Amino acid sequence: MSEMKLKELLDQYPFVVDFFESTGFDISENLDSTFVEILDGFSEEELEEKAIDKEEIKIQLDTFIKQMLQFLGDSKENIESLTIFPGHNKSGEKEKFDKFDIFSSQIVSIVGPTGSGKSRLLADIEWAAQNDTPTGRTIYINGRKPDPKWRYSTNNKLVAQLSQNMNFVMDLTAREFITMHAESRMVENIESVVEKILYEANKLAGENFSPETAVTALSGGQSRALMIADTAVLSSSPIVLIDEIENAGIDRKKALDLLISQDKIVLMATHDPLLALMADKRIVIKNGGIDKIIETTSEEKEVLVRLNYIDGIMQESRKRLRAGMTLEGDICQEVIQNPHSLGE
Repeated sequence: MSEMKLKELLDQYPFVVDFFESTGFDISENLDSTFVEILDGFSEEELEEKAIDKEEIKIQLDTFIKQMLQFLGDSKENIESLTIFPGHNKSGEKEKFDKFDIFSSQIVSIVGPTGSGKSRLLADIEWAAQNDTPTGRTIYINGRKPDPKWRYSTNNKLVAQLSQNMNFVMDLTAREFITMHAESRMVENIESVVEKILYEANKLAGENFSPETAVTALSGGQSRALMIADTAVLSSSPIVLIDEIENAGIDRKKALDLLISQDKIVLMATHDPLLALMADKRIVIKNGGIDKIIETTSEEKEVLVRLNYIDGIMQESRKRLRAGMTLEGDICQEVIQNPHSLGE
């Protein structure tokens, strides 16, 4: 690394500027030089005055870059598929499938009664289970046993979870909060990334919010919208779990479209038939095990069109009521008098 020109080094590893600043090197006038050349330019007296050991500081630079790459994760590795191999349910009975492949940009819904084992399934995926969890399931990534980093690294998280509750305690504005996350991820063009996240969040939220709004003042729906946009754009996790997005008060379809546009695998626990049918496939959980895996049929997609129409009526009715308007039949009456027109 120390043999590369500083300009090339900064282009490839932008974070090394922090190393040079912390060690007291002003490199602004030496971008066409290598680090070795800069060190060779110091006299013995200057090296002694700055307490610099040339060999030691070159090792420190290499170590810093390696540690930062490990912290940030390997951005070049893409997760194209996730495979679930069967385990057993709470009664010890084998799950009723051979294997289940999920690919990037796919949406899979998880349905089942409360306490049926949806969270256990997600935990198996998160920890890349290898027949070593209570369910006995095995997870493969890209068709093979996963790299240990997906199991043990604190930075290469397989799953990003969006829970039902979003409680902020930090005294920051929405812009400051997202900027802090972007800085921690060492992204380039921080300002444009932050603007994109705020823009996408406002597209999802029921009511727009200012970037200068304190995160503690955001409504539940606005908080979820902000975190979904943040997860889609900034999170390095290839798999996203959303828990009951129907309770979020946001535009559900736009949220899912945003996540899959970033090549995420989306796993969505839901009780909402509209959301369940938006998914490419759905997993049915019973008694702690996977009971069925159902592919959404063309007939169900036709039902989804009708459900979307009904949902549109509900959303428009809600919007008008919030605005202080009355519902005088132009929305609801159409459904009552002509139910067969739904989905046309």
